[in-house]
Amino acid sequence: MDLALTSVPRPGGPNEDFVIGSAECVVVLDGAGMPKGLPTGCIHGVEWYVQRLGNSLHAEAAESRRDLPDCLATAIERTADLHRDTCEVHSPFSPSAMVAMLRIRDARAEWLVLGDGAVVLNDGRETVVVSDQRLEAVASEKRAALRVAEPGSPEERAVHTALVEEERALRNRSGGFWVAAAEPEAAAEALTGSMPINRLKRAALLTDGSTRYVDTFGFGDWAECLDILEHYGPAVFIGRIREAERSDPDRTRWPRSKGHDDATVAFARF
Repeated sequence: MDLALTSVPRPGGPNEDFVIGSAECVVVLDGAGMPKGLPTGCIHGVEWYVQRLGNSLHAEAAESRRDLPDCLATAIERTADLHRDTCEVHSPFSPSAMVAMLRIRDARAEWLVLGDGAVVLNDGRETVVVSDQRLEAVASEKRAALRVAEPGSPEERAVHTALVEEERALRNRSGGFWVAAAEPEAAAEALTGSMPINRLKRAALLTDGSTRYVDTFGFGDWAECLDILEHYGPAVFIGRIREAERSDPDRTRWPRSKGHDDATVAFARF
């Protein structure tokens, strides 16, 4: 596959997304940020976590013939082992990440999604989107309150903290939502699929900072997004998202929990 990769941090902040790719495999991660003041039990932070998990997962998937959930389970355990002696890896506030990946193996394209990113697939006629929305189903009242809170206000900070506390109590638990953290069994909860590689024409992997183009701003459908990515590239695509975010600093036209978010896209042609 022919890849184009772009990852752009939110203005003024670190990039808690991560992307790595090769001709056989591409991995996109979106680390879960934390409000200031909440103890994470980890001395390293989200950037450290996504970089190590992403590199480990890519190496395992590219070099192994194991199924993608097994590769992810191994990478989660290896990453947890890197800081198990220094950090509270099983704390609900410890670093975690959404995972989206695509691999070419035995003339098939295989994909996996764990968390609220998206894998978009097009066979030349039909566009299919795979996205895990279980996080969106928890703490819905606090999430709605955060979207309408005044940006930068004490109310917004308090609601954000309360939202994260409620969400994390349900992390990697039945009836809650599943992400990569320190529990390898979460990998078995990922959404997966495959198709013959000769059917696949285009694909994209996106963090939720990039899915905003469709699900927040409503600028087009997923087939149109693939057209933009193919003809103009991921940097232009993310640039249009940033332009929309800047045009609505008070979040009144497009209510959303964050004015800006890290945005990452991996686009593949076959």
